[in-house]
Amino acid sequence: MTLSASPPAAPWDGEAFHRRLLRLREGLPRLAGLLDPELAALLAPWSRAIDRRLLHRFDPRFPLVAAVCGGGSAGKSTLFNALAGGRFSPVGGRAGMNRRVLFAVPSAFAGTPGFLDALGRPFGATPRALSRPEELLEPGEPRFVVSGPGAPPVILLDTPDFDTGGRGAYVNRPAAQAALEAADLLIYLFTNATYANRDNTDFIAGLLTGIGRRRCLLVYRCYAGYPAAEVAEHSRTVARNLYGEDADSWVVGRFRLDEDNRVAAGRGAPRVSPLEPGAPGLAETLAAIDPGRLRREIHAATLADVHEQAAGFLLRARAGLARLEGYRGALLQAQGRAIRRALAHVPMEAVVRRFAAVWAAGDPPAVRFMRRAGAVIEFPFRAAIGLLRRGGGQAPPADAERTYARRLEEDLVAAVTGLHQELLQPALAAGAEAGPAPGGAVAVPEAMRPVLEEFSRRPFREMLAAVLARREEIGAVGPATEAKLGRLARRFRRRMGLREKTLQTFWASLNVLPAAAAVTYVLATGDAVGGTTLKVKLAGLFGAKDLYALVAIPVTHGLREADRRQLEDMLGPIAAAWLEESSARLQALLEEHLTGPLLRRLEEILAEGRSRAAEIEAALSAGAGTGGGRDAG
Repeated sequence: MTLSASPPAAPWDGEAFHRRLLRLREGLPRLAGLLDPELAALLAPWSRAIDRRLLHRFDPRFPLVAAVCGGGSAGKSTLFNALAGGRFSPVGGRAGMNRRVLFAVPSAFAGTPGFLDALGRPFGATPRALSRPEELLEPGEPRFVVSGPGAPPVILLDTPDFDTGGRGAYVNRPAAQAALEAADLLIYLFTNATYANRDNTDFIAGLLTGIGRRRCLLVYRCYAGYPAAEVAEHSRTVARNLYGEDADSWVVGRFRLDEDNRVAAGRGAPRVSPLEPGAPGLAETLAAIDPGRLRREIHAATLADVHEQAAGFLLRARAGLARLEGYRGALLQAQGRAIRRALAHVPMEAVVRRFAAVWAAGDPPAVRFMRRAGAVIEFPFRAAIGLLRRGGGQAPPADAERTYARRLEEDLVAAVTGLHQELLQPALAAGAEAGPAPGGAVAVPEAMRPVLEEFSRRPFREMLAAVLARREEIGAVGPATEAKLGRLARRFRRRMGLREKTLQTFWASLNVLPAAAAVTYVLATGDAVGGTTLKVKLAGLFGAKDLYALVAIPVTHGLREADRRQLEDMLGPIAAAWLEESSARLQALLEEHLTGPLLRRLEEILAEGRSRAAEIEAALSAGAGTGGGRDAG
């Protein structure tokens, strides 16, 4: 089949198309490098297709680029010389002799300003004029010659063979691949020995049908007496191996090149004839192809594949962003578990005594007068002493503050050590609760490995010492807690009835609590068992669904049911006030000395990744209507 001239296509905004394509080309590799090294490696063929077949080929006047390709000793250079109209490339030597790409450029284009620069961009170098054929025997930058008289008006490429050497170690394949990826059309030359070679065929098929399906011409070099039926059958086999069952739609022409000793000796021109009777010859077929139509077809197919693959790569990148989000959440949960572990004991004596002082400061003048006069001041202490005796409780130890300070230090050491060890694991547990996580584990994303390696080299003792140095600040009743206690006192006072306000039994209970061994406030999950504790549920703290505060005071005797209910209502908010401020302080310390570098790097990667993903998505959406399908025209 041939691709003859067709009506000009509708005008389109090439500059806008180029900008969108450039955003895709630059944005996706950067996003992949940020999130997923494996994805960055998978992007290499996609990037090459854009570089070599799209970015620099928008001028419809740019001539067709046809590459002569094949295995070793197939006769590529001989055919190239015949088509280019001169003896430019060395022939008759060993397989793999020619090592660099040679362009044959029509004279009408050779002197056009910028033409050679555009031609050489896929190779990273502007072709220089060939001064002597021996230059092609050494690897290096491409060379060019001006086509001779009678050559078709196309750019011809003589390419190194792609099968010299062993499997996986082909000497010339990188140079050959670069040339073939840059071509609009391939002229594939094969022999009786190589037509069924699947390695060669798979290599060419990958180039023709990978990103942007392209057409080709098939040239079968065979003995002059080889039966035409077998030549045709072998040629159909190659076509099917390249394209599959719709090969006829993609093969522009099939030809045979009869072997001739005079041609091999350099004393004659090769004779190339079409397999279909009456079909045009190879040079005529090349000359009849409309470069504009073929290139539009290639661009449409390439762009469709580029967009399709870019969308797939973007999905994978977004999955990488989701993994980073999940890891960030797991890291924050691990930090929350450490804070909860460190604050497992609350200095309830200090906190409740402070609340009692705040409460007393808010008494009405008459009550304060009565207390000063001794009318009610004895009641709280009598109630406390009686409660202790009836409940069998014991007075708190004299060194309650030191006891709590020791517990806080022990809890901090355990929490910081556990968090440090957890951060260095290959995966973080997902969930706010300690123990096996219902959500499973979140593996460390590849993007976070460098910063984690740096984190692992930091001296842990210095991190721990920095946190412990501020343990008194963590355990103190701070200004934020003080303000909340004041608001709590006002709220509870508004809820009290006249009798409670007069007798101040609630204030008495506040004095009983510290005196009855409520030195610490132990956090636990699940229901408390037994009648010697007050159980208060704390909703929403540390992300735990059922977190209870257990206050070890003797409540089985002596404390009125109404006062007990008031204590239960009051203790939770008091503990929560201290816990919120202390946990915020401890979180700031942990982020300063442990988790901060990890969280900052996560935020940087996520911010850049989201931005780049949005740019790529916008470029894909804007170019959704500019691509084409993969069907043959």
